[in-house]
Amino acid sequence: MTIKAIGLGQSDAAIRVYVKNRPNLIQFQTLSDTLPLQAGQIAQINAEAGNGWRKVFNVYAKWLYQLAPSCLALKSADTWQQFRDKTLLQNDSQTALLFSEPDVTDPDAALHVIAGKTHAKELAANEQLGINLIWLNDEFAISPAQRIIVCPYFDYRQLNNAKIDILCELIHTHINL
Repeated sequence: MTIKAIGLGQSDAAIRVYVKNRPNLIQFQTLSDTLPLQAGQIAQINAEAGNGWRKVFNVYAKWLYQLAPSCLALKSADTWQQFRDKTLLQNDSQTALLFSEPDVTDPDAALHVIAGKTHAKELAANEQLGINLIWLNDEFAISPAQRIIVCPYFDYRQLNNAKIDILCELIHTHINL
């Protein structure tokens, strides 16, 4: 079963983050594909959709900047903030923020990061998806063969700096990037 990626970013991204909800803006409610963002669009979403989305984008950029500063078009950014503003979720960024279910039928295609334990458990309960998670603790789970990592939701309190360190370590240890 092939699942169509619906969300923001590059449709064939190497790093795909899955969240349950979309920004509460009219243009995203009927989105049926992956939409690459343009420069300045993250700031626009932050202004219109609220502080929660600012946190998601900031944590996403911060995590990637720590995970792989020598790849993913990060070389051109001196800070995670520059990466967020100039590259994250844009064409050729190798990043996506998806509202659809993960397609793990081609495990070499991408790193799948499911943000949030509740969302991950709901996805894993759908037997058609075939997601097999090994829970390491109450917040993190892995499926190395499917290239899946579950982590806390992308919010400063839930995925703080210490937990970003854990997420990076799990990826470096269990997933070949």
